[in-house]
Amino acid sequence: MSTVFIALQANEDTRPIIDAIALDNPAAVINRQPAMVKIDAPDHLVIRRETIEDQLGRAYDLQELQINLITLSGNVDEDDDTLTLTWNS
Repeated sequence: MSTVFIALQANEDTRPIIDAIALDNPAAVINRQPAMVKIDAPDHLVIRRETIEDQLGRAYDLQELQINLITLSGNVDEDDDTLTLTWNS
């Protein structure tokens, strides 16, 4: 088993995104630091547009994630509805 992760800037814009990621990935570990939030997950992490929209209360384009993205680790599979990070799959 390997760990994938995503790190986002810690700000008001990312709070609902982080909440959405936590909802969709119960095995994820959220590490909050002063300037960033790093989310680690075993083997895979799924970020769903629909869940983010529910948390934000507005339409959301997954490309907006790039604005607050610091780094990520894993193989990326992305479409209009999901961004998935996987390792060894």
